[in-house]
Amino acid sequence: MKTANYRQLVERYIEAYNQFDVEGMLVPLHKDVEFRNVANGEVNLATSGKASFRQQAEQATQYFSQREQRVTEWKVDNDQVEATIDYSAIAALDFPNGLKKGDSLRLSGQSIFRFADGQIIFIEDRS
Repeated sequence: MKTANYRQLVERYIEAYNQFDVEGMLVPLHKDVEFRNVANGEVNLATSGKASFRQQAEQATQYFSQREQRVTEWKVDNDQVEATIDYSAIAALDFPNGLKKGDSLRLSGQSIFRFADGQIIFIEDRS
């Protein structure tokens, strides 16, 4: 598969994410997809397989009333895509860390995507 197609898969995934479209997020994912969220150098969430990813993604739709990942830079290298992301969201509920319903959240980070069989098999979000 050409690297341009990998970027298209990532764009499709991010577009679905921004629209709270869990089914759309799942379309480009491999059945054995691995997902990790890393904050401050520590893994705070990990899933293995499409069913586990789906469950986490469905839960996450309840956390924010609005959310957007906007790619500011792309690095495409063989079978890996790294996207530099500006993330913004509005909390839909109160969080234990002090974020209150209606508060805005802004983060910057990177998302790493790897591929197998023409699908996304690995996602790591770093912030």
